[in-house]
This record gives sequence, C-alpha cells and structure tokens, in this order.
Amino acid sequence: MDLVSTTANKSDDTIVCYAPTMITTNGVWQGDNPLDFSLPLFILQLTLVVIVTRILVFTLKPFRQPRVISEILGGIVLGPSVLGRNQGFANKIFPLRSVMVLETMANVGLLYFLFLVGVEMDISVIRRTGKKALAIAVVGMILPFVVGACFSFLLPSKMHVTTQGTFILFLGIALSVTAFPVLARILAELKLINTEIGRLALSSALVNDMCAWILLALAVALAENDTSSLASLWVILSSTAFVFFCIFVVRPGISWMIRRTPEGESFSEFHICLILTGVMICGFITDAIGTHSVFGAFVFGLIIPNGPLGVTLIEKLEDFVSGLLLPLFFAISGLKTDISYIRGGSTWGIMIVVIVLAFAGKVAGTLLVAAVFYQMPVREGFTLGLLMNTKGLVEMIVLNVARDQKVLDEQSFAMMVIVAIVMTAIITPIVISIYRPGRRFIPYKRRTIQRSKPDGELRVLTCIHTPRNVPTIIDLLEASHPTKKSPICVYVLHLVELTGRASAMLIVHNTRKSGRPALNRTQAQSDHIINAFENFEQHVGCVSVQPLTAISPYSSMHEDICNLAEDKRVALIIIPFHKQQTIDGGMEATNPALRLLNQNVLANSPCSVGILVDKGLSGSTRLAANQVSHHIAVLFFGGPDDREALAYAWRMSEHPGITLAVLRFIPGEEAAEPVQHISNLKDPTNLSGESVDAREKKLDEEILKEFRVKNAEDESIIYIEKVVNNGEETVAAVRTIDSAHDLFIVGRGQGMISPLTAGLTDWSECQELGAIGDLLASSDFASTVSVLVVQQYLGIGSHEGSGASDSPTALPDEDYNSIELINRRPTPPRGQPVFNQ
Repeated sequence: MDLVSTTANKSDDTIVCYAPTMITTNGVWQGDNPLDFSLPLFILQLTLVVIVTRILVFTLKPFRQPRVISEILGGIVLGPSVLGRNQGFANKIFPLRSVMVLETMANVGLLYFLFLVGVEMDISVIRRTGKKALAIAVVGMILPFVVGACFSFLLPSKMHVTTQGTFILFLGIALSVTAFPVLARILAELKLINTEIGRLALSSALVNDMCAWILLALAVALAENDTSSLASLWVILSSTAFVFFCIFVVRPGISWMIRRTPEGESFSEFHICLILTGVMICGFITDAIGTHSVFGAFVFGLIIPNGPLGVTLIEKLEDFVSGLLLPLFFAISGLKTDISYIRGGSTWGIMIVVIVLAFAGKVAGTLLVAAVFYQMPVREGFTLGLLMNTKGLVEMIVLNVARDQKVLDEQSFAMMVIVAIVMTAIITPIVISIYRPGRRFIPYKRRTIQRSKPDGELRVLTCIHTPRNVPTIIDLLEASHPTKKSPICVYVLHLVELTGRASAMLIVHNTRKSGRPALNRTQAQSDHIINAFENFEQHVGCVSVQPLTAISPYSSMHEDICNLAEDKRVALIIIPFHKQQTIDGGMEATNPALRLLNQNVLANSPCSVGILVDKGLSGSTRLAANQVSHHIAVLFFGGPDDREALAYAWRMSEHPGITLAVLRFIPGEEAAEPVQHISNLKDPTNLSGESVDAREKKLDEEILKEFRVKNAEDESIIYIEKVVNNGEETVAAVRTIDSAHDLFIVGRGQGMISPLTAGLTDWSECQELGAIGDLLASSDFASTVSVLVVQQYLGIGSHEGSGASDSPTALPDEDYNSIELINRRPTPPRGQPVFNQ
C-alpha cells in the first residue's frame, strides 16, 4: 500500500510539474489568474525586462554608458536586491517555478547572439593584427589573472565544491577578459573607431576574446569533471575534434551552398533554415560533450564565410535576438544577484581592492607593452589599458557557469557582478576626461588646386561607390595632366556601407592574396576597381595609385573620407553625385543616403571638393595609347569656388589633347545689384580694410588676367565674356553653349548672392551642386555632358603664417592596413609610423 501510495504521489508530482492546462489561460472571465500560467507569465516577465532595460538605457545615455550596464542593472532592479525584496512581487512576477522557462529562453537568445558574434568575427584578423596587438592582449590578461588568483584565497571557500585550481581559473578569466562587442560600441560612441588607438584596442580585444573562449571551455571541462581527470581530458579532446569537424567538414559544405546561390540573388528559405538549425545542433553537441552550448554556437558562427550569407543572417536575427532575447540573459544574471549577501565593511573593502587591482593590472600590463616596447605615448597607453578593462557578455557567461557549477557561492557571484558593472561603467567617463584626441597633423598650405605648386605633386582622393564610377573618374584624372614635374598621387577609396552591428565595422575584411576568387560581391567590386586603377597607373606615366576601402555606415562615412584627406594632405576630394544617368538620359537617385554623405563631406572637408555628375565622356577620343581628347568648358561667375574651378581646368588645359573654353558671365547695366558675398567669406588675412566684395572681385580679376596673359597664344584655349542681367538670361546663355563639350567644370558658388543666378536657387533640386551645377546636371539639359562642381577650401588663412612644411617627409603616412580602413597595397612608409599594425 505504501508502494502504491508512493507511486501515486510520484504520478501526481509529475502532473503538477507539467500540466498542459497550465501553459495558457482560459481567460479572466473563467476565473483564471494569468500569472498562474506559464506563457502569460513569461510574456509579462519579458515585457518588464524590456521596459526596465529601456528606461535605464534612456536614463544612463547622458552618462555615455553602454547598453550592457543597463541590461544587468535592469535584472538587479527586478531581482532580490531591489523590487524582489518585496515577497509579494517576487512570488507573483518571478516565482521559482517560472525560472526554468525564463532561463531556457535566455539561453536560446544567448545561443543565437553568440552565433551572430561569431558570424561577424573574421578569424583571419588575428593573423594580421601583428605582434603589438597580440602582446598587449596576452600581457593584459596575465596581471588581472594573477589578481584573480590572489582574490580566490580571500573569498570564503567553504561553499566551493570544486578544487582551488578550478576556482582560480574561473575568477582569473572573469577579471582578465575584454568584452569585444561592448568595446566596439564604446569606441563608436567616443568617435575613436577611426583612430589608431581604437583599431589597436579592437584587435587586442579580439585576441583576448579568443583566448577567453579557450580558457572557458577548459574551465567548464574541469568544473564538471573535477573528480576525474580522464573525463576532463575526454571533454577537451572531443571539443577539439568538434572544432576541426566544423572547420574541415561544415565550412566547405556551407561554402558549396553559397556558390550554388547566383550572385545578387537572396538565399533560399531552406538554406537559412538549415543554418539556424545548425546553431541548435552545434549547441546540443557541445553541451552533450561537456562544454557549454554557447561554445558550439560561437564556433559555428566563426566558420560561416564572410559575405552575403553573413549579412543575411545578421539582418534576419539581429533585432529580435539583441533587442528582445539577449536582455533576458543579463536580466537573469541580475535576478540571481542579491547584493544583501555582501555584508560587512571587510567584504566591501575586499571588493574595492579587487576592482582597483584588476583595473590597475590590466592598465599596467597594457602600458608596459605599449609604452616600453612600442614607444606609445604614456597617455595613449593608459587610455588603451582603460579600454581593455571593458567587461560584458563573456564575463557574465563565465560567472553564470561558475555559479551553476557551484564554483561561486551567492556572495562571490554578487561581488563579481558588481565588479563587472563598476569596471565597465567608469571607463567612458575616465577616457573622456583624460583623452581628447586632437589632430596631430602638421598644417599644410596646399589644400586647394589653386594653391598647389605647378612643379609639385598633386594629391587627389577619389571616392568610388561602384565600378560604374570608375571610367569617368579615370578619364578625369588622366586629363589632369600628370607630368614628371607635377605628378599626381591618387588615393582611391572604395566606399562600402556597413551592415549589421557596430562590431561588424571593425571585423569585415576584404583583403586577400591575389589569384584567389572573391568571397562576395563587395570584394569582387573592390577587386574590379583596384584592377582598373592599377591598369591606369601602368599605362599612364607620372601617376601613383594607392587603393583603399572604407567600411562604415553612411551616416559617419564622411569622417573616414575627411580624416584620410587630412592624413594624406590631399588638395582635392572627388566624390560621385548621388544620382546616376538612366538609359533614357534621365537622372535617378541610387541611394538617398549618398546625398547626405556628399553634403557632410562638403561641410567637413579639410581641402577642396569636387562632386562629379557622371554622364560619361562620350565626346572623348583616343589620340594615342595614353592620351585622350576632351573639350572642357568652365562657367565663371566669380568667387572662390569659380577660381578653384578655373585653376583645375587651367591645369587640364596643359594636356595636349584638351581644348578649354572659359565663359565669364558679367552683370549688365540692367542687373539688379552687384555681386554680394555673405560674411562667412571674410578672410582673416585681409588687413587692408577693403570690403569683402571688393577683395573677391579683385581676386577674380587677378586670376583671370593671369590666365589670359599666359594663354594668349594658345589656340586650344578660348576666353569668352557673356553679359547677362538676371537668372533667366543666364539660363538662356548657358543653353546656347556649344554641345561639343563633354565636361563642364563650375564652382558651387557657396556663400554668394548674385543677380546672375537670382531665382535659380529657388528651383534647384540639389542645393549641394549650387545653382549652375544643378542646372547643368538636370535631366533636361545636356544629357550627355558630365559636370564637375567644385568647392574651394576656405580655411587657408589660418595656416598661411604657420610656416608648416609641405614636403612629403614632413609627416609620416598613417598605416591604413587595418580593420576598418583597408589599404590594399600600402606604400613603404616615408617615416616611422606612430603605430605599426
């Protein structure tokens, strides 16, 4: 009878643990309480987690705190430390019976998040980071690891069911790890991503993360099999076999699947479903062999080839996983954290000592390598050490595994969570206060074509979106008349939009050894662009080409362009217009974001800018193997932009295959008013007291007089003056221009108010081209003529008296062979770079 009773009780217990009727409610009208059922309770818990997290994100945003801080604090607020102290709230909203569902969903979210992190990482980066990043990562881990080992002896060990060695290993990993995804977001917010210190920090963090994953797999194996060393050995061997199986079997299979998908087409639903199922299978395998399930998902993500498949997976999963499921994991960590366990002044004192020592250990290790062995300035080395203290996802995984395996008790777990929050939270404020990266560039004078020496090197930065931009830009550069006395150095920047999370910005690499097939469409485009410009360099004398690729969001891409222009001391940036010509001769916008990019470049450029409206150079004909023929027209209304346009066209006119027509528009007697210039054109070097109008007019007359005198005998150059009184006459005069021309060069006319263009700006569709540029670029005018709209750099005055050297050796070229700005074929440095990647 007792046996039957026991069996019955067991049966009843089983029914209570899983009753199908307890998953969904019949509704409040049936007398059911939704909080007694698992699904509505989980929905309420998830909603609370998201709301509290978002409120904290908004609250902490002015303090520049990363989102991981808000997510952990959200869990702590909902947990036993704050709201959970109210037993009614804890028992109703987060009862013990709901923890299994909550943790299961949190781990599913963690599984897919770690898969995405693996997809975005490029393992080959570790091979290219160089000795410096490797040394900083390794030495930066050693000292905090030692601090963790010492700390393990200070904590009460009576709760530990594992060996002291395993305890030391877990604490050492937790204190020495650097959170790569969190660091990427911090650097993006601090605008340090494009700096050498930012690239070096991310390279080192990537190496650090990989070391941490290996150590974590080892720690889990030891923690779960502490009584038998043979079992731990089997776990390590089987984990290694799993990694090799993924690399040599799974990766080739995925690559075959990618090759079967035609270029430009989306991946089939079956292929995406297969990949997503593979994440769970890999998680199951690694969990079954004794390693954490996230290790399998992470390795599976790493073997996904970079390219369109990775982008597709990120687009499909990112928002749901990162925005909804991942906060559950951090919230669970917070719910497990009970700060009340940290009792007594001595315990708080130990925790503060641990924070200080771990922080100092990471900074000291980084500073030792950076300052002593690589001669990095102490302030930058200290800042790099601070950034390497960033904690986040990996540390929380380590702490949760350690708690589940009884390596950490409640008190130790709470202490380590607080340590992680404090160490990450103080980084941004300290970095902002001590490190303000000012421009270390030596000022230079030749920021414009007009001021460039006729017998000196002309440096041009050309921006390319697609291979379609290449032919016209190459023709334009060839027409710029490179000679032995005045060679042209061209920096070709392929602009690639960043897709995915902020961390992708720093991991996507397209560099490869020549001869290998391109991995994706973007790389194929880059290769096509580079080959075209290298062919141009080989067939045209006195031209040097340096191809680069910038991968960043369009919203901040202008920073890459302007920083590169400043670094390389170029005189002109050439960027494509955001519209392209269609087959029927019309103009259509390819991407609205490109227009904003062009406007940002115009507003922030450190040199002159030319926007190229590409309608082809159909009037050009080849005279010889390396010589072209063009008919160019300059429309001159006056002002600095028009003077810059004339200066560039003047240089072109020296090419034997170029004919140039300069059309100067002069106000007639019936013109409403003389040309007026707004106050932002005031020149600080003007000490004569003459008005801005008079000075600008004088400068216009001087350059035109010089141009006419020096080219009076040149039959390939003609100068025409046209008298007009208003905008209508200007449009009529422009429409009568000989259609034999295949390129118009005009000034943007920034800051000018002229009667000759009165009313035209009201009808301008694209203000960044100026009134005349917009007229020439419109679909109903000269549909086969390309237009170059030039804006002159106006900030020269502040540099004229600096006495700065313009020699090529005055400033070493930055090393752009890095994560986000990839130098395809770096030239030998003229001086010792500040950092060597």
